[in-house]
Amino acid sequence: MRLLHDPADGDPRPLATEVDLADSLLSQARGLMFRRSISDGYALVFRFSRPRTRGLHMVFVPFPIDAVWTVDGRVTRTARLRPWLGHGRARADTVIELPSGAADGVSEGDRVYLD
Repeated sequence: MRLLHDPADGDPRPLATEVDLADSLLSQARGLMFRRSISDGYALVFRFSRPRTRGLHMVFVPFPIDAVWTVDGRVTRTARLRPWLGHGRARADTVIELPSGAADGVSEGDRVYLD
């Protein structure tokens, strides 16, 4: 499974080739906490049944990440979150956590989807 970025004015490109789904309550609560790092090409994807405001925190995450919030595959927000203290919120039915820098070039309105 790959995570693709389809910009409004360009060709789709992979954001991640190693994708984990946080599909249980425990995996969603844990997220990236207690990991020492994540590899380039990695994404953790949280899918929810309906859009609403979704928050992320960086407590017990000792490295920066890029976060992408989407509704129906369209980006509503991106943010670079700092280790330990970072946090972000946006409306989403899917939230994606990536290595820092992986979401460079991803903009509001672009499509991001699993393939």
